[in-house]
Amino acid sequence: MTIKVKILPVAEVLCSNCQACCCSSEVMIVSDTGVPSRHIDVDEYGSESMLRLDDGWCSALDRDTLMCTIYEYRPWICREFEMGSYECINERTEKMSYLST
Repeated sequence: MTIKVKILPVAEVLCSNCQACCCSSEVMIVSDTGVPSRHIDVDEYGSESMLRLDDGWCSALDRDTLMCTIYEYRPWICREFEMGSYECINERTEKMSYLST
């Protein structure tokens, strides 16, 4: 499944219209927030991260609404990743550059 992403001016980037660029990044689980085990991937060293499906997107991302299905249990990194922050804009810019090539 291909998710079309449209470039928005920085001032207009909201979680509701961003196309969830951050949800295709690797998210390490560094604290227990209650992430359901079906969404956790454990590597050969025992490190936990959010499971990404074959399309590269987080398994907790609803593909229709592009909203988190485990929002109240999301990992600490997701909680700290603020909409419109430098990190948010940088992540979006990187994804847009990659998708436009």
